[in-house]
Amino acid sequence: MARLDGKVAVITGGASGIGESAVRLFVAEGARVVIGDVQEERARALAAELGSATRAVVADVREDRAVAGLVATAVEEFGALDVMYNNAGVGMVEGEIADAPEETFDFVTAINLKGVWLGIKHAARRMREHGGGAIISTASVAGLHGFERQAVYAMTKAGVISLTSSAAAEGGPHGIRVNCICPGGIVTPLSAPSPRAEEIVAERFADIHPLGRAGQPLDIAQAALWLASDESSLVTGQAIVVDGGWSSVDARWQRLIGQMSDRNRAGVRPGGAPLDAE
Repeated sequence: MARLDGKVAVITGGASGIGESAVRLFVAEGARVVIGDVQEERARALAAELGSATRAVVADVREDRAVAGLVATAVEEFGALDVMYNNAGVGMVEGEIADAPEETFDFVTAINLKGVWLGIKHAARRMREHGGGAIISTASVAGLHGFERQAVYAMTKAGVISLTSSAAAEGGPHGIRVNCICPGGIVTPLSAPSPRAEEIVAERFADIHPLGRAGQPLDIAQAALWLASDESSLVTGQAIVVDGGWSSVDARWQRLIGQMSDRNRAGVRPGGAPLDAE
C-alpha cells in the first residue's frame, strides 16, 4: 500500500523545483494532487504527463480568491482535501536594508508570508469541517538565523515558522496537523536558473553543508511526504530542518578553522608568521 493512498493534496508552486518533485512523489505514493502555480505552461504539461491523478490550476498565492479556488478544485474534482502544501515562494539578493526598495518588501512578503497564511486559512476551514488533515509549508534555515542582504526573505521565513506554531495550536483540537520544512542549500531553478549556475551553486552548497553535498528538491519532497502521511500522526507545530547540517554549525567559523589548519600544516602560525619565528 502506498503511503498516501486515498489522500487529496494541493501543492502550490508545484510546477517546478521542490514543488514539482513533491507533486511527482505524492502521485507515486497514491495521492491525487492539485498543482497550483503561476507558470501555466509548466503546470499543465506536468499534469498532462502525470495523468488523471492531477489537475493544474493557474493560481497566484498572493490572491485570496486564487488560493480558495485551489481548495475548491481539490474538493470538486477529487472529493476532499487531506493535505495542503504551501510551497510557493520567492527569493532574491535584496541588498542591505538601508538600500532596499519598498517594492521588494511588498513583493517578497506577499508571496512568502501572505501566501502561506492564505493557504492555511482556506485549508483549515475545509479540514475543520471534515475531520482534520495535514498542512505543510516551506520555510527556510534563513528563518532560524537570518541572512545578510536577504533580510525580507529571512523575515518571511521566520514568519512562516511562527505562523506554523500558532496554526498548530488552533488546528490541534480539529485534528489538523501543521508543520513546516526549513531547507538548507537546495539546487532549484530559483537558486540556479541555468545549467552553469547549477554547477556553481551545487559546489557552494556542498561546501557549506557538513554532509558535503548540495540539497536536491527530492530531499525536501521526501520530508513533505512524511509530514503528509499518517506516519507523522503525532507531529505538529514543528519546523523540520533539512539542511545537511548547515544550521548546526557556523560555516564561516568552520572555514576559518580550515584555513588555520592549512597554515599549520604548512608550518605557519594562525597569525601568519612561520612557526619558528619569535
